[in-house]
Amino acid sequence: MEKTTASLSLLYVTNPMCSWCYGTTPVVRRLRALWQDKLQVQVLFGDLQAHASKPLQLEQKEQLAISWHRVQEQTILPFDFRFFTQKDFVFSTEPACRALLCVRLLRPALLLEVLRAFHSAFFVDNLDLKDINVLVRLVKMFGIPENLFLTLFESEEIAVQLEEEFAYVDSIGASTFPSLYLKKAAGIERLTAGYVGLRELEQRLYQQL
Repeated sequence: MEKTTASLSLLYVTNPMCSWCYGTTPVVRRLRALWQDKLQVQVLFGDLQAHASKPLQLEQKEQLAISWHRVQEQTILPFDFRFFTQKDFVFSTEPACRALLCVRLLRPALLLEVLRAFHSAFFVDNLDLKDINVLVRLVKMFGIPENLFLTLFESEEIAVQLEEEFAYVDSIGASTFPSLYLKKAAGIERLTAGYVGLRELEQRLYQQL
């Protein structure tokens, strides 16, 4: 690659309970590995039913199941479809997003790896990412002390910061998850709204250089 690609910044707007994001995170990780120190990846979290309080209805489950099957067909990633046999599951993503925001503050270099672990926990292991015990167990795998994590997770400051992030993501028009943007001196340029494979993402990135 030419030196003109140095210091590029990619914004990855995602959500830990978004199936297409589950398919996209490996693509972003691979892109970062290929471009090495020439590409910085900044992960932002979007409001995907962050504050849902009612259990999923049958129609919502059917729509989610269709999405999961499509992601599986396109990415060959594993899913545990027994998720849809659960009764009264509340699809609220705020706790998982807040936990990952804590990770970004405590261990920023590990954020994509922890995000991948959250995706796997939800889509493959059928774990409830609203459960604080699940969240603690996941972050401890990456060397984050429980007390430090819980102190930050339960603080008012982190809750406010997350809401501000949701608002920022909304302000840049990232209403589709995942979305990817290239950050330039003049502003940001959207590369994708929705899933694309590695080859397509690289082509779009080159077009913006």
